[in-house]
Amino acid sequence: MSIGSAKVTAHRFLADLYRDDYFPDHALDLGTEILLRLSERIETEQPADLAALYALTHSATEEFNELEQVFHHAGSEIETVARESIAADFLFIAEAYGFADADHEELIATRDW
Repeated sequence: MSIGSAKVTAHRFLADLYRDDYFPDHALDLGTEILLRLSERIETEQPADLAALYALTHSATEEFNELEQVFHHAGSEIETVARESIAADFLFIAEAYGFADADHEELIATRDW
């Protein structure tokens, strides 16, 4: 992946979850990849407004929905701490790309976790 934003490339996604043994690193690595792909899509597609941004974030959220099974198979889950961390990283991405007025709940509205 080629991310142009220095702010995004310097950010450690899901950092607090990596410090907690309850969350398996291999699942978190997949989550980080989802967030990096989202960043790449935003750079490539350059959404013109919040509606276009939300379409991209909803797609990434659906990938996290599928990732839930990886967590379950490892004896973990996307629970409150994980939900907050994932949501914070979605908001970080939105703000990094100039969408400071993005609604943090709408960014991940399609979640089932």
